[in-house]
Amino acid sequence: MPELIETRGLSHRFPDGVYGIRDLDFSLSEGDFAVLAGPSGSGKTLLGRYLVGLERARQGEVLFRGQPCASSLARLRRTVGYVFQDTESQLIGQTVAEDLAFGPSNLGLDREEIDSRVQACLSEVGLAGMAERRPETLSGGEKRRLAIGGALAMGCSCLILDEPFANLDYPSALALAGVLASLKGEGKTILVATHELEKILGLATRLIVLESGKKVFDGGALDADAAFFPAHGLACPYASHWPWMLDPAR
Repeated sequence: MPELIETRGLSHRFPDGVYGIRDLDFSLSEGDFAVLAGPSGSGKTLLGRYLVGLERARQGEVLFRGQPCASSLARLRRTVGYVFQDTESQLIGQTVAEDLAFGPSNLGLDREEIDSRVQACLSEVGLAGMAERRPETLSGGEKRRLAIGGALAMGCSCLILDEPFANLDYPSALALAGVLASLKGEGKTILVATHELEKILGLATRLIVLESGKKVFDGGALDADAAFFPAHGLACPYASHWPWMLDPAR
């Protein structure tokens, strides 16, 4: 069975000649809960944009279920939901319920099915009772959970999130991680691009680390040595106070 999403020899060169991604082989399998880490400028966001077809491969390949991404965009976008770091840019409804209903409406679903999906997603992302709230009145964490709900309402089985914990306080980040843990339990495929490893790594099954557009680690979520992280511009997450982080010397 082919990988859900795969890159082969992917490179991205900026106009100034600097490579954002260089000769990158990457794959995401069905059911993975992966963390994509690296310091600012390592290529995390750029790779995420390629994986959902927001960038077109000019050097190398991006495949969705074994087929070129460019010829599979409609299927890809029904399967893979992308949550931007700037969540404001993808919330378009006048109310929370209207925002959740937007995607299913564009799929041509009947009103009963749309309403059913909206109610299910409100509960799933912890926004029950907020259906009539205006999105701009939500907190940063609630907005990110609403964006996740919008992808789930479309029927997406895979989520890619770009720096989802940025600027969130502890309770908001904890609530977001709880939603992702629940989705993991449902078998959803999840890729979280972040440098804030302490907030999510203990829930993941896999860690991929980029540095200057190149892959420098790809293995079990807790398999990297503690000294590896500071050597690659990251804070070591193992001593975190977050409830799900494990001692790597377990």
